[in-house]
Amino acid sequence: MSNPSQLVQTKTSGKISDEIFAKLRNISILSTLTDEELRCLEGAEVIRLEKDEVLVRQGEVAHYFWILLDGELRLLQSVPEGKEMNLAPITSGTAFGEVPLLSNTPNLVSVRAKDAAELLQFDEEAFWKLMTSCPGVRKAILGNMAMRIQKLQSIAVQQEKMASLGTLAAGLMHELNNPGAAARRAASQLRENLLRMHELSAKFSKTELSNEQKQCIFDLQEHALAAKQPLHLNSLEQSDAEEALAEWMEEANIENAWKMAPTLVSIGIDAKELKCAREEFPDATLSDALGWLAALVSSMQLVATIEESIGRVSDLVLAVKSYAYEGKGQRQQVDINKSIHATLLILGHKFREKEIVVEKELASELPVFQAQCSGLNQIWTNLLDNAIDAASPQGHIKVRTWVEKTLNDGRPEICISISDNGSGIPTECQAHIFDPFYTTKPIGVGTGIGLGIVHRIVEQNGGVIRFASEPGNTEFVVRLPIDNPPPQEQAS
Repeated sequence: MSNPSQLVQTKTSGKISDEIFAKLRNISILSTLTDEELRCLEGAEVIRLEKDEVLVRQGEVAHYFWILLDGELRLLQSVPEGKEMNLAPITSGTAFGEVPLLSNTPNLVSVRAKDAAELLQFDEEAFWKLMTSCPGVRKAILGNMAMRIQKLQSIAVQQEKMASLGTLAAGLMHELNNPGAAARRAASQLRENLLRMHELSAKFSKTELSNEQKQCIFDLQEHALAAKQPLHLNSLEQSDAEEALAEWMEEANIENAWKMAPTLVSIGIDAKELKCAREEFPDATLSDALGWLAALVSSMQLVATIEESIGRVSDLVLAVKSYAYEGKGQRQQVDINKSIHATLLILGHKFREKEIVVEKELASELPVFQAQCSGLNQIWTNLLDNAIDAASPQGHIKVRTWVEKTLNDGRPEICISISDNGSGIPTECQAHIFDPFYTTKPIGVGTGIGLGIVHRIVEQNGGVIRFASEPGNTEFVVRLPIDNPPPQEQAS
């Protein structure tokens, strides 16, 4: 504390004057004391502060207990940004300063006079004399302290709730942003496709098509419309198929061969499927015919992406609604490969922005998983999103699924691995990454709730999540039991 002799005028009195005694009678915490009990306060100093004079500085060792007789004091707390934050003021009739004396801790705030103020000041010796020899005063001081601590705890709990709500809202906005952005991009690309198809249809309307050409286009169109969803190919299989088709199309002098090949391969079209088109259409119109087909296939996939994105938004809204009923969701069958593939599609723009190579090894004939609660796809969303953030530009992310038996009781499990070649998780942070609100990302980038949500959803579904991390290789492995009984059966 600042030296009172430099800041205030003091006067020491062996006895309390009638004027001060009358003021003490108006102090709420002392109102029940008898005159004799109030006499225990004799020997204290009466000090006076001028406007803006400092009584206490934050961080200094506490040496005094005060009772504010007249005036008002301001509580100021320094925050990390170097600014001072105003807290609730100290009004006339308030006793304060006992907490740091009793807990032997430095002052947590600074105290400054708002206007001229008069206080009764007790040094440490006088304070401990009060506490040991004046039971009535001691009871009043401790009761006042308990009430203040209870009020502070209530404020702290409310602040924590508001912080949690804000963090949850930020995390929810982050989760909603991915499907929302994906739907918007898909709609924009769909408009381009429709314009391209209109342009090509107009060209064809001015050309006489033979019955064979019409039948070929009709068959290819039927094939495209029959493909409800893209094929789930492993990375190597997909790459080989795209390369083979693109080379075949280039040999046939088809424009944009490398751009169209991935779209056509995604529904199982290869060179054999396009044999009729090459035979029936001359070079001048073959590119237009396949361009129209690729636009149709792409449009169908974009519609599916929009449906998936809107469905994801709906799932998130339902998840928020059911947050209070956590663990009481209905059982549902989930195709893990399909769920992961949908997430990869929705996050596709983020992979493209950083030019990240995604390698997929999705096991064929993976058993259907009996999910206990909604939001299973949030696991892949959070893990993949973190992997994208961790990976450097032109980095590498690998996604694998397989089935194996656990070492514990021999039950088969569906295993999902998501790994990246980023810088890794620092060793000192690894013990805390599943803790709520803990994040290694910069302020404003990470919320710290993503992995906490992942851990909770995995556990609710009877599974476990483990990870290993070193520079250049971080891998998260989720294990979900295929034989996943309802919660009541697990408890029995």
